[in-house]
Amino acid sequence: MNVRSVGVAVSALSVLAVVGAIRAGAQAPADVYPGPTPRAECGPGSKPEVSRQGRVSAEDVASGRAAQGYTCNTEMVGRFGTRGGYKVERFIDSARRECAYYDTTLLFPIDAVVAGQDLTGVYVLDMSNPAKPVRTETLVTPAMQSPHESVNLNVKRGLLVAVTSSPAFAPGFIDIYDLNQDCRHPVLKASLPVAGLGHESGFAPDGKTLYSASLDARTITAVDVSNPSAPLPLWVGKDYGATHGLSISEDGNRAYVTARVTGLIILDVSQIQARVLNPQVRVISTLTWPTIGTPQITIPVTINGHPFVIEMDEFGDGANIGAARIIDIADETKPFVISNIKLEVNMAANQASQVNDPGVKTPGNYQGYRGHYCEVPRRVDPGIVACTFIVSGLRVFDIRDPYVPKEIAYFNPPSTPFIPGIKEGNYAMSSAAFAPERGEIWYSDGNVGFFAVRLTNNARPVVVPAGTNAAKSQGGTAATGAGFPYVAAGFALVAAGLALALALRLRRLGAHD
Repeated sequence: MNVRSVGVAVSALSVLAVVGAIRAGAQAPADVYPGPTPRAECGPGSKPEVSRQGRVSAEDVASGRAAQGYTCNTEMVGRFGTRGGYKVERFIDSARRECAYYDTTLLFPIDAVVAGQDLTGVYVLDMSNPAKPVRTETLVTPAMQSPHESVNLNVKRGLLVAVTSSPAFAPGFIDIYDLNQDCRHPVLKASLPVAGLGHESGFAPDGKTLYSASLDARTITAVDVSNPSAPLPLWVGKDYGATHGLSISEDGNRAYVTARVTGLIILDVSQIQARVLNPQVRVISTLTWPTIGTPQITIPVTINGHPFVIEMDEFGDGANIGAARIIDIADETKPFVISNIKLEVNMAANQASQVNDPGVKTPGNYQGYRGHYCEVPRRVDPGIVACTFIVSGLRVFDIRDPYVPKEIAYFNPPSTPFIPGIKEGNYAMSSAAFAPERGEIWYSDGNVGFFAVRLTNNARPVVVPAGTNAAKSQGGTAATGAGFPYVAAGFALVAAGLALALALRLRRLGAHD
């Protein structure tokens, strides 16, 4: 057995020992097994990475290999445009028309200056043929023109919203569009300065409350959108730290907020949900972790009946480079991390050798091999999570066993520099949308536009009936069926490893008695 094999075996035993302890009911240690997440096994038709997991090396660029792109158990269905932003959403209207929505500005107004003849704003795509998306509208009202990370869709009510935003904060004009009659031509219901200060956003699943969060202004504003033509502010919260992204529980009573330094904050927002006059919001708990970067987003999920939050950090350096983690929230007063989702390029030991890779060394370190967004096809037993890792592209992970996430697919297309010297290489920063009945994931890249990607070789998301709106805001109520198949051999190996770890632990305990 060579040295690398020994290292892999030791790492596997380490993670299995930690998993065994956590599953036995013990709280996680200061930091769980740090990664990297096991690499995907690429099937027929793939163009896999030739270096370490997630890397686009200078050598690959020089040889022309990077110009071919990297795929693993994925294939491109269709694409549109030459740039993208932070959010991609999907909606099917009352006449069963299928549409996509994505913002096109990573940084407004710089994008507008270099856009040429194309408009900036939020693009509306007719996806009746995913292989040939057709732009039917460009939404250019104030918030849609400069939404930063605030574009949000509530599927239940068919409302598309955005808040005027910037990397720090901006006056919170809220734009609300109704998609129900014809998703290809959204109807503007309101554009009013009632959302406080903007950067990110979160929608209550019932579609009646939008939360606008600023980062550097450190505020959260709750807006009543029960009447989309007359949105009204309900509450403004301060002093939760530099609040970033947030999500809301299915009953609307909890907010899972990310904040710089603080990490995860769980808030009781039940009085806002109940429309209590002068609502009071209570901090239930906070959680940080040793390798914290800039906490970006949260996704509450239930897996096998157990509640978790998926969290993604952005940016960071060294051991703290941005990546994802899964957090146990069964006891919401004592949340704890159970697993990390990191690529080989995210590991601290590998970063010095990657410093000259294209797209890594950019002003402010706002690119490189870092995470940005994750999304799931539904909140109940999602099966997979799709995350964007900027230069490393779209990565897909099996999370049916949340203690041991596994990479199963990736898609990293050939890149074309958009702003040379600033954004070279790929710039996958967006959250994803899913068309689960076709095994498709949609996302956008800041440098190369919108992509519809299909998972292949059985690396498939949850299966739902054709034409349904399975999405994050529905918590999985529209989705039915099983996920992609388990590999029996893998489970046998995990079971054997857990048995070995338990035996070794019992032996050590016996020696101490």
